[in-house]
Amino acid sequence: MTHPYAMPPVPPVPRPVRPAPRWARKRYVLPALALTLFVGAGIGASGQDTKKDTASDAKPAAARPQPTTTVTATATETTTPAPAPTVTVTTTKTVKVTRTVTAEAAGGGSEDTGSDSGGGGSTYYANCTAARAAGVTPLHRGDPGYDSHLDRDGDGVACE
Repeated sequence: MTHPYAMPPVPPVPRPVRPAPRWARKRYVLPALALTLFVGAGIGASGQDTKKDTASDAKPAAARPQPTTTVTATATETTTPAPAPTVTVTTTKTVKVTRTVTAEAAGGGSEDTGSDSGGGGSTYYANCTAARAAGVTPLHRGDPGYDSHLDRDGDGVACE
């Protein structure tokens, strides 16, 4: 029984049949060819012979090539180095000391003028290194060899 208000079925509209375009054919053919190429290359690289070699079947298992094992032993010798010789270096430094004797200092009657460089005038050191080499450091104001150029801070003690 059919419904009174039902619509009759509509037949499908026929579409015109056209051949597939050329690019659509390539879309299927080229990947199939590439797949065939890779499968063939895989079979060829598998290393299995498809031909049966009757001569190799006749050989005993011992005649076929087998993997070999090579054992290498290495001996290591450890030596302790001899101690290095001790080298002693002696450095000698020569310092020139100039001694100036004035007639006033030689006579013994010197007057103190109160100058900062008044060290008696009997001994002169060019620098503190010369005074240290002579073994007279520290020099105090009034000592032979004291001079103001040796006293950096001016406290009366030179080469401290």
